Amino acid sequence: MPVDALFEAALDARARAYAPYSGFKVGAAVLTSGGAVFAGCNVENAAFPVGTCAEAGAIAAMIAAGHTQLAAVLVAGEGAALVTPCGACRQRIREFGSPDTPIHIADLNGLRRSFRLNELLPFSFGPENLGGP
Repeated sequence: MPVDALFEAALDARARAYAPYSGFKVGAAVLTSGGAVFAGCNVENAAFPVGTCAEAGAIAAMIAAGHTQLAAVLVAGEGAALVTPCGACRQRIREFGSPDTPIHIADLNGLRRSFRLNELLPFSFGPENLGGP
């Protein structure tokens, strides 16, 4: 699946983000190993640490639909700096992906940079550390 489809899904989700406090809207889309795409947006809360990241929403939608394997992730946000996943979301991606999972970073105009998860979360702790899948 081309990155363009993930980009469109992330932008569509970003348009519905709930960010009344920061005004910083983020959309994310994940691609499963089976080719399904799921999207999420950030959802803020007046109690700031209770908000939800776009990546977390997309992964939750993927899991709710019965998928457990990430093949790629795209995060779309505005600004001069790259909008990469936060530390907690990097660990979420690791749970369902692998160190080689591609993570694409985009702004509203398109793709800006691509990483592998092991570049953003080197020497990660994953399910296999606990004898999991």
